Amino acid sequence: MYMKKIVIFGGGSGLSQLLKGLKLFPVEITAVITVADNGKSTGRLRKELNIPAVGDISKVMISMGNVSSDLENLMNYRFTKSKSLGNHSIKNLLLAALLDLKGNFDEAIPILGKILDLKGTVLPLTEDSINLVGLTKDGKKIIGEAEVTKCIEKIEKVEYDRPFTVNPKIFKALEKADLIIFSSGSLLTSIVPHLIDKNLVKAINNAKADKMYICNLFTQPGETDDFTVLDHVNFLEKYLGKGGIDVVIANNLIMSSKLAKKYSVKEQKDPVILDMHEMDSRNIYVISDKLFTIEDGVYRHDSLKTGYLIFSYLMEGKKK
Repeated sequence: MYMKKIVIFGGGSGLSQLLKGLKLFPVEITAVITVADNGKSTGRLRKELNIPAVGDISKVMISMGNVSSDLENLMNYRFTKSKSLGNHSIKNLLLAALLDLKGNFDEAIPILGKILDLKGTVLPLTEDSINLVGLTKDGKKIIGEAEVTKCIEKIEKVEYDRPFTVNPKIFKALEKADLIIFSSGSLLTSIVPHLIDKNLVKAINNAKADKMYICNLFTQPGETDDFTVLDHVNFLEKYLGKGGIDVVIANNLIMSSKLAKKYSVKEQKDPVILDMHEMDSRNIYVISDKLFTIEDGVYRHDSLKTGYLIFSYLMEGKKK
């Protein structure tokens, strides 16, 4: 039986949450992950071992794996009381060790994948150790993904600090894809970093598959303040080109809980408004529903419902 093939671009928590639900459906998933994170445990491992970032990859692999709660807890365990182990998670240490042993992600990831009984394929954007660079309106360069995230000045554009080689397996996956997805997550540090290489953008645009965007639930301070759903699409299309997004999945239910007010007052994050009339005028197909859930006191995408909406679109296409 032929299973539809999905290539999904992202990094970090947004993609991990989405994959928890999507992996339950009969589809072949290839997750493409950014490798420029330089913060916390991942950043220290990069400096000490001179390797690309392992944190987002290991996090996504856990979400795509078929693991018991005990194994998941073990993989996420950190030696918080040990100075020598530097508060590193087990999953980061394992992937870093495999990278040191094998010399590249191409050989290291499948070994960890067997341990986790991985349901799909995980591909790093590149094997090269690169850093994200943010350019402010006045031309200042902010070097490092963590520094870009913390920057209080408006970032106009992101690039990398050096030339790099895109993982060739990504191009092959795009040729066979039935759907290409840009995950929810930080536009500047999780999604757009995939759209900096012109050859990769060309391959995405030339692929026969529709291009779908899973819109964020909330705006991000200093990055997407006051952004509507269409503003998010327009931001992506600055890199993809006009008409680069065919379909969007977005939340359409107002959030009015105490938690939503806390997000607004304390974190300057506001729910992203679905501007349906403007989306229609751009001929972008919109799938809207109540997409959020609350987990451990945090708003997240409902992974199962979002996965179902993606699968339904993949099987049925646009409903007239």
